Amino acid sequence: MELADVLSQAKEIVRNARDPQQALERVLELLRRVPRYDWVGVYAVEGGQLALRAWRGDRPTQHVRIPLGAGICGAAALSGKVENVPDVSRDRRYIACFPETKSELVVPIFRDGRVVAELDIDSEQLAAFGERDVELLKQLAEYLSALL
Repeated sequence: MELADVLSQAKEIVRNARDPQQALERVLELLRRVPRYDWVGVYAVEGGQLALRAWRGDRPTQHVRIPLGAGICGAAALSGKVENVPDVSRDRRYIACFPETKSELVVPIFRDGRVVAELDIDSEQLAAFGERDVELLKQLAEYLSALL
């Protein structure tokens, strides 16, 4: 599935959501169909931590809570900036979830000008994420803010 198709379907899912958690899980199911998106999750900011709200992948991560500032996810939550890491083995901040992960993309989700959550995507390919991924996922993050 193409990411642009995911975006248009996600917009409808969010617009028609009656159960925010169920809608979030449906959007992640769609994202997981994008080639090279091997694990996808949404972490919500809760106090001084990120808490895993929903995920889709072959297996769960042990990192269900991440302190703000820790790892690539924690850095993105503090800075409010997208983190696109083409080779996680070269980034000292990386907290390994799966040995197969080669690249990671984290997109903050904002509400009222502050980070309330983030979209985390892992890939088993090096440099899996380009500018188009970043731009479309930023749009998706805007939609997802209504669910969090």
